[in-house]
This record gives sequence, structure tokens and C-alpha cells, in this order.
Amino acid sequence: MASIILPDAEATIAFGRDFAAQLRAGDVLALTGDLGAGKTHFVKGLAAGLGAPGEVTSPTFTLIHEYLGGRLPLFHFDLYRLESEEELLRIGLDDYLESAGVLALEWADKFPALLPAHARRLHFQHQADGTRAVEES
Repeated sequence: MASIILPDAEATIAFGRDFAAQLRAGDVLALTGDLGAGKTHFVKGLAAGLGAPGEVTSPTFTLIHEYLGGRLPLFHFDLYRLESEEELLRIGLDDYLESAGVLALEWADKFPALLPAHARRLHFQHQADGTRAVEES
């Protein structure tokens, strides 16, 4: 996939909303990129695209937010504050991976060994002109 340029937060949300149409139960999205690169805005779009009710916020301090009630459950992880694979396993990663939902893991590059082989990797990055780009690898 070539890089997609996202001019602002609204475009990032719209990209997530469109991306959600192709998601199926058990999909895992490994989201990487610097602070403020658009990961959480993308997840806001995913939730909207899946029809999840409620406001989407970053789970930086709670580690996981669950968005239920849409076409598929969405489980939004923020791994930024975790220090070890053991911590991620203790909060139930394995159980979520076995669920019939979609997992969106911000800062997924911290624990690559725990990502399933089928995880879709999306890297968000700031551009010199103030836009953001996302690329799936």
C-alpha cells in the first residue's frame, strides 16, 4: 500500500471510518507512529465505521477501552505505558485475541513478538508540511 496523506484530524477519522468497512471478527491492527501522528483519531473513525456508540478517547491510563454495540466489538489498547510482555499478557491480551472483535493496538511496536502473524500493521507519521501519512505494511 502506498502512503495515504491525511491533511487533518477529520481526514484521519474519515480514513478510519472507511477502513472499518473491510474489518472482520478477529482482525488485529498494529498501530505505530510518534505521539500525535493520528493513531487515536484513526481509532475514532474505526469505532464510527463499526457503529460503536459513545465517545472514543485514548486509553493511555486505563490501557484498554472496549466499544461494544456496533457491527463488531472494538478493543482499543494503548501500550505506551507498559514495560513488559508480561504486563500485556496480565491485562488479558490472549483473551482479547480469541474474541470475536477487532483489536486496535497503539504502540504495537513495543511488543512485536506478541502480535499474531495476521496482524495488519499501519504506521502513522508526521509530514514536513503538517499533514500526516499512513502506510500499511
